[in-house]
Amino acid sequence: QVQLQESGPGLVKPSQTLSLTCTVSGGSITTNDYYWSWIRQPPGKGLEWIGFIAYSGSTDYSPSLQSRTSISRDTSNNQFSLQLSSVTPEDTAVYYCARWVYSSSYYYDYWGQGTQVTVSS
Repeated sequence: QVQLQESGPGLVKPSQTLSLTCTVSGGSITTNDYYWSWIRQPPGKGLEWIGFIAYSGSTDYSPSLQSRTSISRDTSNNQFSLQLSSVTPEDTAVYYCARWVYSSSYYYDYWGQGTQVTVSS
């Protein structure tokens, strides 16, 4: 069915920009009523929502990360991307892309496997 795969560098230096791409197969990122999300999990901590790009192309970001976050998409390649600027070691985490959908309530029905990103000099 729907599959999501994260890709990008696993090591980023402090002050640089973290860039990841999620490639989606088995479904279009422009299909109505789906929201394509980025979520992260720092070591030993819970999941943290970063933001999404909707099927319409609109975006929304976590208030705590909004100033540093940009999510975009490439509909021709059925991909969406994350850019997180000015990173610090606190941004070290496993980063996931996932699909968010409404059915009585909103939930994530498909997830990528996650990719480790370490911020270190």
